[in-house]
Amino acid sequence: MDRLRSLLQKGEADEQEYQPLYEDGVALGQESDDEHEAPFSWVEYGIFVVLGVAMLWAWNMFLAAAPYFQHRFQTDDWALQNFQSAILSVSTLTNLGGMAFLANKQQSASYPFRINAALYINIAVFALLTVSSKIFLDATTTVYLAFLLTMVAMTAWASGLMQNGAFAFASSFGRPEYMQAIMAGQGVAGVLPSLVQVISVLVAPPPEVISEGEATEPGKGTAAFIYFLTAVVVSTMAVVAFVPLVQRYNQMMEKRMAETMATSMASIEEAERAARKVVSMTRLFGKLYWVSGGVFLCFAVTMFFPVLTPKILSVTPPADASALLQPAVFIPLGFFFWNLGDLIGRSVPLILSLRHRPVALFSFGVVRSAFLPLYFLCNIHGRGAVINSDFFYLLLVQMPFGLTNGWLASDCMMAAGEWVDEHEREASGGFMGLCLVAGLSAGSLLSFSAAGI
Repeated sequence: MDRLRSLLQKGEADEQEYQPLYEDGVALGQESDDEHEAPFSWVEYGIFVVLGVAMLWAWNMFLAAAPYFQHRFQTDDWALQNFQSAILSVSTLTNLGGMAFLANKQQSASYPFRINAALYINIAVFALLTVSSKIFLDATTTVYLAFLLTMVAMTAWASGLMQNGAFAFASSFGRPEYMQAIMAGQGVAGVLPSLVQVISVLVAPPPEVISEGEATEPGKGTAAFIYFLTAVVVSTMAVVAFVPLVQRYNQMMEKRMAETMATSMASIEEAERAARKVVSMTRLFGKLYWVSGGVFLCFAVTMFFPVLTPKILSVTPPADASALLQPAVFIPLGFFFWNLGDLIGRSVPLILSLRHRPVALFSFGVVRSAFLPLYFLCNIHGRGAVINSDFFYLLLVQMPFGLTNGWLASDCMMAAGEWVDEHEREASGGFMGLCLVAGLSAGSLLSFSAAGI
């Protein structure tokens, strides 16, 4: 009993030591009109939403395009079974390596440059994928898989640049709402690609959903072309939208640097780098272990859904099913409902937040793993479902699983800036992005255990 009492007392002491340095974006002991805190702007919030959309558009595009890739790999059983896990692993490991490298390049970092570079890389990759849907149709499975994984690796590096740059960039404004805006934009990036995929297949069905006698030559449809071309447009829009935000950032940095330094620097960027203090990952982890652990667990558990979702079909037999319940549409529909829940969840922290209860956030990350067994109650590979209902799968499994992901991830990311000193905010944004990607990487490797189901 004495030992139990001592452990409980130690836990209470840890909670007391883990206190936020900021409440609602304001340092404790300071007035709310902190001179280093940027005023909130809905225009800037909207631009950060656009950046969030561009940040994860590639990721969600590769996930929602699963039916198209299944068609391309239908002659190779190994590729058909493992391409999704291969995409996830190449993407997350490349992203993790990039994030780890960039996180240790704080002093020389130009976050606007990283964001712009990522957007231009994505434009180039999406353009190549658009072309590939028309001219690489005779490529062997091995060649196309190599091409696809190369494109995945390039977008993963771009995603690393984008995540490191955008999270640090948002943190420098001192507004937790802007961090939430990026997370909300990521949610939109999940919903729209799935919706585009559903619409494109309904408008230009692949051979398997066209009536007999009307089938086109495999892969010659326009669905994939439309889908990939849309991604080019999204990235281009993000490049344009980012311009005024950089101008606002430069004005803010100029004012901030003028208060603390002589004006002999050659540029605002040089002054900013000179004033920037490098913060070690160990120091940040010492302050953010609960919230960083929470976001790691969140995405490690979540990474099973992209592998399981393409395997689950409607409980209605294909011969009797409408176009909406055919596999080519039903699979992206499953992604759509998950991402719709994720989008809603990413907005919930503005109303319901546990940012000041980090242990509760971490615990919730552990509890979310209870969603995974529910997938085995659904119609995997058309073998029959324990609960014979598409409503159960879409609205009681996919949507709540996505909602809890969005809420937990956003709340953890928003909390990070409130538990560190002001000069550590930029670094904390990059550190939390690194933990997020580490969770994705761990989950993608674990997802191979479900690839053969």
